[in-house]
Amino acid sequence: MALPPLVPRSVLFGAPARLYPALSPEGTRVAYVGPVDGVPNVWIQTIGATDARPVTTDTDAVYAFDWAQDGRHIIFPRDGDGDGNTHLFAVEVATGRVRDLTPGMRARFLAVSPARPHHVLFSKGRETGPLQDLCEVDLRDGGITVVAENPGFAGWFPDHELRPRSAFRWNDDGGLTILVNDGGWRPLHTVTADDSTNTRAVGFSHDGKSVAVLTSAGADTVRLLRFDVASGAATVGYADPEHDVDGVSLSPCTGEADLVVVQRERWHLEAVDPCLADEVADVRAGCAGDTVLLGRLADDSKWLFMDYVADGPARYYVRDRVNRRTTLLFNHNPLLEDYTLAPVEPFSFPARDGLTVHGYLTFPVGVPRRALPTVLAVHGGPWSRDSWGTGGDAQWLANRGYLCVQVNFRGSTGYGKRFVNAGDREWGGRMQDDLTDAARWLVAAGHADPERLAIYGSSYGGYAALAGATFTPDLYRAAIAVCAPANLRTFVASVLAAAGQQAPRIRARIGDPDADGDFLWSRSPLSRVDSLRVPVLVAHGARDPRVPKAEAEQIVAALREHDVPHRYLLFPDEGHGFMKPKNRIAFYAAAEQFLAEHLGGRREPLS
Repeated sequence: MALPPLVPRSVLFGAPARLYPALSPEGTRVAYVGPVDGVPNVWIQTIGATDARPVTTDTDAVYAFDWAQDGRHIIFPRDGDGDGNTHLFAVEVATGRVRDLTPGMRARFLAVSPARPHHVLFSKGRETGPLQDLCEVDLRDGGITVVAENPGFAGWFPDHELRPRSAFRWNDDGGLTILVNDGGWRPLHTVTADDSTNTRAVGFSHDGKSVAVLTSAGADTVRLLRFDVASGAATVGYADPEHDVDGVSLSPCTGEADLVVVQRERWHLEAVDPCLADEVADVRAGCAGDTVLLGRLADDSKWLFMDYVADGPARYYVRDRVNRRTTLLFNHNPLLEDYTLAPVEPFSFPARDGLTVHGYLTFPVGVPRRALPTVLAVHGGPWSRDSWGTGGDAQWLANRGYLCVQVNFRGSTGYGKRFVNAGDREWGGRMQDDLTDAARWLVAAGHADPERLAIYGSSYGGYAALAGATFTPDLYRAAIAVCAPANLRTFVASVLAAAGQQAPRIRARIGDPDADGDFLWSRSPLSRVDSLRVPVLVAHGARDPRVPKAEAEQIVAALREHDVPHRYLLFPDEGHGFMKPKNRIAFYAAAEQFLAEHLGGRREPLS
């Protein structure tokens, strides 16, 4: 038995071949993200033809875009410096002419609508403070109109006509209120801090009489509720007793919520409207993996969906609902078809306090599942989750001979609010214990070699990697920390400075640097760096607006002072995470060499 051939880093982490496809408004074309000279850009092609061509040629990666509903333009953001100062741009598909739609403004795309095909709704940051006003731009002449000045809202939800019909605000107790505007703003749904992470408006019906809301209020898991705007009465559209409703699709004809996504161990597309049950069953039956709905035409005659598998490239299809015919567009990375990938397997284990914790294991292919070098790959957020599917990190690690362990530790979303709230004030505490318990469980099961364990992550995952190396110094043999907070006092203080209304929620979830300074210091990896005796790879973006570079500099200075073996990678042109393909490849090359040196896995030669 032997491991399969190495999958090159350029295949796993280079510019994607085809990602994030989106149907044009008339349904004859598809746009997607693909490489131009190795840099992700937006391409379009006619469905069923071979006329693919790029419509952007940026030297900085373009990963996000939306079709304007006029069918003539594609809207995309640019944040070349990675510092969050984003502008919106429009490219005219026929000519390639690119315009800055929001010159001199820090802007965030909000919505387009077929009801007003020439307009783009966006929020504009003020020069001082966190509030964002609501604006729209007319693509025909570039004219910008301030739709609504912000009276104190944290975010907006427009209706089908792009009018500001709903908004939300954070409350002083860490809770959240969704408001509606029917001649004046008034509260529609208020939740406490226990439910604030799990509550958001989804969208209005086209007649304006109802609004769909995802919330865990009144239940443990996130449910889909339909609120009558006039009376405030709510009815349950969909609920699962163990897992949160993760996403909602609104009927493009009525605006009513008619499909939901529930992430259980895998992705499940469910019909809220019984009339769509047979359609969903037909689409599911044609998928080898999980069905992920990506888009629908305005008349609902076509669906764009993804067949998402764990051990191969994702495939994208268009479903013609009128003729009940499904057409394959392409897969996301044809180069992966030349390599053997590993299956991703759900698992669960009991934490030390009896809480059941779930996650995913990706075993290397072709070798026995015993005494394997093992890497805990910790997700960021931390209020997010790992999911089943083809993850670059999991396939990279398994291909190099490591067992990849992904743990949805307490505080992760998807498993109900009790599970999320069990992570409050547990950075470096029970959240970290869940990772420790997972590692020990795998050692006890015989899968993981206790002498070859490493921990790796980005953002919160990077913090967890540093905490694992400092709080449990005998457990791991190496740690990789990307964009990682190292000193919770300074990190939380920097977050609160820009948090606005979310400040009470952050204090409740993590701690208050003023009132809880000693507590936060005790949960900081920097406070225990004198116990650290394993090598550490630290990587950071110099322009990171979320985790300041000072966090990396503090831990690197301490590593030097204590003569701890380490390597520090600072990318001057990156923000929070490594978006540029050349930087991604450089990071993974360094991480691969680092893991091979300290855990003994395989490595691709440096080019």
